[in-house]
Amino acid sequence: MYIKLMFNQNIRYYLLGGGISKLGDVLSGMAFLFLAYEITESKVLTTGMAIAETLPYLLFGLIGGVISDWVQKKRMLIILDFVRIPLIGSIVLFYYADLLGYAYLLFVSFLIQSIGCFFNPAHRALLPLMTEEKERTSVNGLNDTLQRGVTVISPFLSIWILTTHGAVHFFTIDAITYGLSACFLMKLQVKETIYDGKKSLSGVWRSIVSFTKWTGGNITLKHLFLSTFLIVFLNTWVWEVGLLLALSDMTSRSEEIYSLILGLFGAVVIGPNLVIPYIVKEMGLKTYMIGAFIWGAGVFYYGVLYELEHFFVGAILVGIGIPIAGLARVYLLQTIVPKEQLGRGFSTNAVLLYLANTLSLALFGAFAVLLPIQVIMVVSGMLMMLISIVYLIETTAKLRRRFSIQLFK
Repeated sequence: MYIKLMFNQNIRYYLLGGGISKLGDVLSGMAFLFLAYEITESKVLTTGMAIAETLPYLLFGLIGGVISDWVQKKRMLIILDFVRIPLIGSIVLFYYADLLGYAYLLFVSFLIQSIGCFFNPAHRALLPLMTEEKERTSVNGLNDTLQRGVTVISPFLSIWILTTHGAVHFFTIDAITYGLSACFLMKLQVKETIYDGKKSLSGVWRSIVSFTKWTGGNITLKHLFLSTFLIVFLNTWVWEVGLLLALSDMTSRSEEIYSLILGLFGAVVIGPNLVIPYIVKEMGLKTYMIGAFIWGAGVFYYGVLYELEHFFVGAILVGIGIPIAGLARVYLLQTIVPKEQLGRGFSTNAVLLYLANTLSLALFGAFAVLLPIQVIMVVSGMLMMLISIVYLIETTAKLRRRFSIQLFK
């Protein structure tokens, strides 16, 4: 099945471009945190850097979805890739000019993520235009395998760069990956429907409102968005910042260990992403919550035991749960949302994710000043599992009631 898909030129170039670009994003994401902590030695300011990566989606996320539905997606993606190259490269230049400070890091991070508000929904919405519905689960599995699986490579690459050149050259690699991504996008052959409606600022607002109303009438999407928001809110700080800070208290090699944990996570993710499409052809909210429970169990595990080796075990559980939940969420969006509104569907999902990220980083970052990191991890993992269990019990009860009604008709 997967070999046949890779013979499709469009799918091959799309996946390769996305995977390479993701590698750069992973490295630069770590570098922003590493350099922020190196420059400031402040937990609060390091958390602030993480917030800078989420705030743009709250400001421009919904607008980006509308624009991606209006314009030619392929063309916009190529332009945005080329715009990001000098932006990310300027960090390296400022570093060697001894001008790099926390404020400039914050500024570039904000700009890069702002561009992502337009790039990401368009990139996601491009995939259904190149695939049939029966292929979608498998292609999503391949895409997520490459998107998340590049973290297998990132620790080896990051350790080599850290020991030989320094974290600043994570950005050099990122700039190169943007160029490669643009080259692969140029090779795509895609027929896009041209939006013939009136384009205006008021039209952007009307498009957002109309999609919001449409979503409000779809029970499945409402539950998907709400559950995703809660699960991501409970996970973000403990995984992105809490883990790094906990390692900093345990070992002087925290950056290298953190990279290795992310690499293990990426390796584990590959399995579910490749296997699940063979087992489950149609996914629902129940599939999402099963993944979310395993995800929460991983957070709870390394929070309770809170030792170096157990962070690796917890990362394995998280690496099993996240792809199950992620595949279910993408499948539901691609299946339920009409093609002409897919940009808005993915941007709405992204806005909720980043709102959850921002609130998580802000609130749990504040809690970290008052509470031990271990306590925050344990409570977060416990609540993630509890939400999943409650939903699964409720879903099972509804199915039993429906079965009983049908049985006695």
